[in-house]
Amino acid sequence: MTTSVLDPAAFTFTRRVWVPASPREVYDLVSDVTRIGLWSPTASRVRYDDGAGPVPGAWFGGHNRRGDREWDSRSQVLTADPPGEFSFVVGGIADGIVRWRWLLRDDHPGTIVAQEWRLLRMDPVLGTSHQEVARLRDEMALSAETTLLGLARWLHERTAAV
Repeated sequence: MTTSVLDPAAFTFTRRVWVPASPREVYDLVSDVTRIGLWSPTASRVRYDDGAGPVPGAWFGGHNRRGDREWDSRSQVLTADPPGEFSFVVGGIADGIVRWRWLLRDDHPGTIVAQEWRLLRMDPVLGTSHQEVARLRDEMALSAETTLLGLARWLHERTAAV
């Protein structure tokens, strides 16, 4: 089965974690894309373009690594709605491939943080068969879990030190 007949929606996932911080504190952390390297096993050197920040339409770039593969990516902010949602599209809103979405829900005294990965369209860079795209999705799900647990650990250590 080639990517032209695969349904991108079939590869969506969401992972969640509880963190010891308010939704606004978490929103400020995740919308500051320069911090993602603190928790993500994949992304590093992420920076907004000069003069840009966490507002819809803003662009940022970053460096990614998965196994032996490394690449640079460009992303565009889709949603910046504090304190509940921050999302961006890898490749840009007009023709992007993947949407990453952070959803934050108050769960006093902390926050339920959800990270969603959604394919917007199929592209050979993702893989050319169902098995290859499913493997990518599974790798990205593991990366999201690691990122969320890293964020929770980082916040817990910061809270414990106060």
